[in-house]
Amino acid sequence: MPTAFPSAARRVAASLSLVFCACLAAAQNALPHAVDAALVRAKVPRDAVTMLVAEVGGLQPPRLAWRSQEPVNPASVMKLVTTYAGLDLLGPAYTWSTPVYVEGAVRGGTLEGNLYIEGRGDPKLVIERLWLLLRRVQALGIQRINGDIVLDRSAFDPGEHDPGAFDGRPLKAYNAGADALLVNYKSAVMTFTPDTASQTARVSLEPPLAGVALPSAVPLAANGGSCGDWRSQLRAEFLPARFQFEGSYPAACGEGSWTLAYPEPERFAERAIAGLWAQMGGQLLGTAREGRVPAGLAPAFEMQSPPLAEVVRDINKYSNNVMADQLFLTLGLTQKRRGTFPAARAALRQWWNERIGTGEGQPVIDNGSGLSMEGRVTAAGLARMLQVAWRSPVMPELMASLPIVGVDGTLRRRQLRSGAAAHLKSGTMPEYGVAGLAGYVDGASGRRYVLVAIANHGNAAAARAAFDALVDWTAQD
Repeated sequence: MPTAFPSAARRVAASLSLVFCACLAAAQNALPHAVDAALVRAKVPRDAVTMLVAEVGGLQPPRLAWRSQEPVNPASVMKLVTTYAGLDLLGPAYTWSTPVYVEGAVRGGTLEGNLYIEGRGDPKLVIERLWLLLRRVQALGIQRINGDIVLDRSAFDPGEHDPGAFDGRPLKAYNAGADALLVNYKSAVMTFTPDTASQTARVSLEPPLAGVALPSAVPLAANGGSCGDWRSQLRAEFLPARFQFEGSYPAACGEGSWTLAYPEPERFAERAIAGLWAQMGGQLLGTAREGRVPAGLAPAFEMQSPPLAEVVRDINKYSNNVMADQLFLTLGLTQKRRGTFPAARAALRQWWNERIGTGEGQPVIDNGSGLSMEGRVTAAGLARMLQVAWRSPVMPELMASLPIVGVDGTLRRRQLRSGAAAHLKSGTMPEYGVAGLAGYVDGASGRRYVLVAIANHGNAAAARAAFDALVDWTAQD
């Protein structure tokens, strides 16, 4: 059911919204010189960016409000909305469960029936945790399944997902689609380990995928090769039942890893679970397949996910798209009783109206990750949300989830001239001319600011220097 927000919280949000909007008129309406100069060098017009800098308290006029009421595509900066809504509605300690059911008797290590695994949206059912789940199955005395492993994915109905629709790169892990039983982000990691004695590189795959043929080794490049674009040198072809390589691997690269979204994503969970079960010494007489848990069957145990506070850290620090969409659909399921994108959008709209306000700056939310050409938000609206979040009991979890500039996550390599301390979420879709940055910046005076900077332009990726200059300007107060 939708969360009912206390009237006091609504009054605070409404009051903050009125004060914030009234203060915009008093804000600086010219870009700082360093920011303006960086935009000129990047060949990004001033009317292609939106920027806002304001104290977290929201009671003083923003230091800068540049085109802050213009709706723009925020790319992955939209994850701030998804993760704050998730923390606010579900709480930092929220966990997902994955129930496992045993149908039939267990005799002499053999299950005379089916094993059921029911997905309920866990965003972090990675290979290590899947191993633990199957190890718990073996702890029930089951080594052989005289039936099928049945995977119930009915909690979510995300609709058809084409992983190549967004940018034509279906094998990139960031294009994986949400799934109630999301195993290892629908991705596998190939590792290439050079062995100069045999002049080959050993090839391994995690998780092991049942029914997928993979060579155990590939030849090393002549004379060690040069470690440039080594993936292209392998001349790989990835088919659902066979991964093959016509080229060679450069020994100069040392050990290399290649993360790949499986080319038949709807069958990834089946292949991964069956493959790992076999690797663990388990036997499966039937197959791994999709199906429903029979009514009335009680779970033998439930595998719990890490808490939401940890999940949002992965989402924001590393901009994990599919985890963000898992959380998004979970909001639809928990708030509207339907794990669909329309239900999730309705839940987010209701939450925004209740918590942030119903005035200008309403976001257009397509999905939870921001990997969309439809999403829109204004700098003013996003800054207001960050100010509301600052007063929230879940502020520590949200802020701790953001990359620290120059320290970790997607911003670990960004260096600021001022050495400012800043927790910021970045977003970029270079193919579509979108780049952005938003979050919290510490000022030299001891004040803390919310900052939003987004560019929508063909050269948007080059605006990064302007965004960094804005962060430096904000910190030097």
